[in-house]
Amino acid sequence: MRRLLNKFGPDPREIFKAHKSELVAITGIGNQIAKSVLSWETYVHLGREKDRLKEFGVDFLTQESPFYPNLLEELYDSPIGLYWKGTFKVERPCIGIVGTRQPSLYGVEVARKFASGLCESGFCVVSGLARGIDTAAHQGALSVGGPTIAVLGSGLDLIYPPENKALYDEICTKGAVITEFPFGRRVDRQTFPMRNRIISGLCQAIIVVETGVSGGSMITARFAGEQGRNLFAVPGRINTHEAQGCHQLIRDGATLITSVKEILEELNYACSPKLNEGTQSKGEEVSVALSEDEHTILMLLKQGAEGIPDFIANRLGFPISRVSAVLTCLELKHLIKKGSDGTFEVS
Repeated sequence: MRRLLNKFGPDPREIFKAHKSELVAITGIGNQIAKSVLSWETYVHLGREKDRLKEFGVDFLTQESPFYPNLLEELYDSPIGLYWKGTFKVERPCIGIVGTRQPSLYGVEVARKFASGLCESGFCVVSGLARGIDTAAHQGALSVGGPTIAVLGSGLDLIYPPENKALYDEICTKGAVITEFPFGRRVDRQTFPMRNRIISGLCQAIIVVETGVSGGSMITARFAGEQGRNLFAVPGRINTHEAQGCHQLIRDGATLITSVKEILEELNYACSPKLNEGTQSKGEEVSVALSEDEHTILMLLKQGAEGIPDFIANRLGFPISRVSAVLTCLELKHLIKKGSDGTFEVS
């Protein structure tokens, strides 16, 4: 699809106005694909699709939508549009947690712990709603109020696996369930890899908790590498099948992680993506680079403000998730410390 858009421009409607000879001249577009493109109306009933969007309470986000995730736009094969069910839009950094459908109790515990800790640190957890590690990751995020995003390999009206219907519904209220597939599209061998590229594409980093060497999570890990995302892997017992894929990823260069703190330390650069050149006041020495938000909150604490996240959020008019993420970054930079009562103060 990216090749078609490169040829005919950013408006997909221009593709359907093309002649067959123009389509088959594009590398990778044969007669069969060209025929399908030109006879698209026999496959898609736009009126019915719009009715179903309304029926299921689903938004359709095009790349022109202000809510279309920015990181997805970087992909060479980014979805033209996303079916989006849920009020949450991507307003905080995302981290993906993926793994086997048949995890150990250890894997389930790790996935839940990492997901809850990352959400409390200001991240959104992304996974695929599959059995096993995906389910545990979503549950961990929801246990602390979310948010979490589930990316499906089917239409939004076909929940797979079916036993995750209650989880699906809860995610819609505290996060979002999304897909690029139209209503009625069932899962198959093609849709899962396509789903996996969106999981990694949405995220700054992917964490693989447990997987075999041929597991679907290895596909997600490969996409993460191709897309320039951070790739983390959790070590396991050397004699268990579900740890072999993670160990291979670590040998191939993935970062070994054992705690949320290690993840945050590895992503510390993301806490201050823009250096604030005007943060140093006269007579004040700043030994580390601070973002504008970091400087604002640090100065507030130095002026004696209460170091309670809710208080800071109300004082500055910031979302609590934004404040939590900044406080975490300041703590990692050893500029503030967290007391036993949960309040922060200048180190």
